[in-house]
Amino acid sequence: MGKSFYHYVLTFRGGEWSDEKTRFSEGMFIEPGFPKYSESFEELSTYIELQSNEYLTISAFDELWDLYAQKYDV
Repeated sequence: MGKSFYHYVLTFRGGEWSDEKTRFSEGMFIEPGFPKYSESFEELSTYIELQSNEYLTISAFDELWDLYAQKYDV
């Protein structure tokens, strides 16, 4: 078992604010209800669809999920 999606995405914190992945990571970090230990695409995508905002965008999630899935073979 690899890192949870949340812990993987934290590696993008502190990057260039113009990067959508950085903004997603920062927004996810301050979101109290984010499913921190989930590795489930369905659970995470549903959460993002319901909580989408200027930082937690579906497009950023899709890009980050692809990177996560490649790295951890999920």
